Parts: sequence; structure tokens; C-alpha cells
Amino acid sequence: MNDELKKAAIFERSTRKVILTGSETAEQAKEAEEQQVMIPRPPTFKDVHQQRIHFKQRLAAGFRLLAKFGWDEGVAGHATVRDPEYPDLFWVNAFGQHFGTIKASDLVLVDHDGNIVRGNRFVNKAAFVIHGTIHAARQDVQCAVHTHSMYGKTFSSLGRPLLPISQDACAFFEDHSIYDQFGGVVFDAEEGKRLVAALGPKNKAIILQNHGLLTTGESIDAAFWWFVSMERCCQSQLLAEAAAVNGYHDLKVIPDDIARGTYQKVGTPLSGYAQFQPMFDMIIKEQPDCLD
Repeated sequence: MNDELKKAAIFERSTRKVILTGSETAEQAKEAEEQQVMIPRPPTFKDVHQQRIHFKQRLAAGFRLLAKFGWDEGVAGHATVRDPEYPDLFWVNAFGQHFGTIKASDLVLVDHDGNIVRGNRFVNKAAFVIHGTIHAARQDVQCAVHTHSMYGKTFSSLGRPLLPISQDACAFFEDHSIYDQFGGVVFDAEEGKRLVAALGPKNKAIILQNHGLLTTGESIDAAFWWFVSMERCCQSQLLAEAAAVNGYHDLKVIPDDIARGTYQKVGTPLSGYAQFQPMFDMIIKEQPDCLD
């Protein structure tokens, strides 16, 4: 277990020997004591075929969650994952398909220029202009998520970053940026390059002014969790500013050193991966056909 996992663990296996009367034998108690304590961590794969299936199923489940939360908006919005065998290609949702109907088998494989490699439906041009540029520039990004969620696009009109006003908001402390050059629907490759420059070489999220949120992750799970969390943090700050007499000037902001330390607990790739697991388990139980 690495240091980050040790810090994430609440308890280790107890050395106390007990037998639960009425439900266990001595042998069953011994077996229970020897079981490994499970901590969420990204899986490993024997081959790229199984990894590709996993990626596509995870991406489809993420779309179902966006739909469940009401974050679909007509034909707007897209999420991509880099193919495990061909990293210069990525899987994306087909244009005009409602997030709530997307299955793993519906995803389309495209190159950075938007040419279709697998699939029989075309894709949103903005998807490959934005995501293709991100995947090309940031080799650490496995997945990128963008859609026009209500609080994200509302908060984006302020042209300001999120403040560390809560533990959850600290996950984005010094790890997101603002793109303040809204130039309409992103169909221009140069616009995509400017957006990626604003995202920077390390940030996991960006607030697109007058547009909405975009999050990235080293895993699909983390990218979707950052989007969920960032949307809710935008909602939280909007509510806090509305409730305060002097708006954001009255907010009690967490000191930088505390926010930075909290980030190390809630803002890491492993934390993002772990946070997504309960939602993934819920959505595949409710909508198992997304894995097809």
C-alpha cells in the first residue's frame, strides 16, 4: 500500500480476535480476520481489449450520471476518453444522442481532426476541437468532460475562480484556471489552442467564461467526479455570495496553507477516483444497460 492509500485508510485490520456468536464458527472468524481490507484503486488489465471495454463502459456510465443530474442540454456537451491502444484516438459521444440513452456500444472513435475511425454517427465538431487539442497537448489526461450545467455556466459569467470556502472547494485550490476569451461555439482550431493554453500544463479543470466547466482526469472516474464536484462548488459559492450582505467580500475563505493541505487529501487523482465509485455503483444498478 503506498503512502497516499495509507493516508486514505480510516482503519487497518484489528488484531483483536472475536467470534460473532450465532453467526460464525471459529473457522469462519479466522477466515474473516484474514480478508484483505479493500481500498478503491484503479484496476489493472491483462490486455488492451479488456481495458478498452472498461473505458467505454465507464464513459457511458458517466454520461448516464450527467443525465440523471440534469446536466444535458440539447446537443451540447461531450466527454472523451483516450483509447488505451491508440493514444492519438479517443472515444466520444455521438452528436445529438441524449446522455440518458448512451451505451458503451454507442460511442464513436475519432482522431484529433474529427475523422471517424469506428462508429456510424457523426460527432459534435466542438468535441474534437476542444478535446482533441487537450488530448494532444496533455498526455496525462485520459478523460475530459464538458457540458452546459446550470450552476457551472452561471458561475462562469463572473469570470472568477472558485474560492476555498469549503473542504470540497479545496479540491480545486491552485488547480483550475479561467478562460476569458469566449469566442462563440468552439469550431476554430485556434480557439481550441487558446483554451488549452489557459488550462495550462497541470490544471485539472478550467472555467470557460460565459460558457461552462471543463474537467480532466488521469482516469475517467476522476474526470467525472471533478465535474460533479466543481458544479456543486459553483452552486455553493453562488448561494453563499447571494446570502452575504457584501457578496463574495463577506465569505470566510480558508487560509491558503490550510486549503493547500486539504487539497492533498481531497484533490488528488486517487481521491477523485475513489469519490466516483459510489455514483458508478449506483448508476449501473439503476441503469445496467449503459454497459452494453
